[in-house]
Amino acid sequence: MDQDLDETSSYRLLKVDNDIYLPTHSHLRILVTSTDVIHSWAVPSLGVKVDACPGRLNQLSIYIERIGQFFGQCSELCGLNHAFMPISIIGAPTEVYLHWLNNY
Repeated sequence: MDQDLDETSSYRLLKVDNDIYLPTHSHLRILVTSTDVIHSWAVPSLGVKVDACPGRLNQLSIYIERIGQFFGQCSELCGLNHAFMPISIIGAPTEVYLHWLNNY
């Protein structure tokens, strides 16, 4: 069975359709909410975790010091598809972030 796995299999349940680009060396404030149930937005490699609650607006302060890709997942048992809610953040220089923002 292991022979069927290729080099991309290490990202199983971590790949997303659209990565979030965020600028490095900038103080960021992220607002989080939910429309259905409680979720918990967590990216351990950045040291952040915040609950997304219906009808409530929570905030998160973040400062990304290095360029790279950071993975996370929902860390609240929120329903049937809980295990299929990956998060992918790309810390990029400001110029790359602005290019992504203008083309998104």
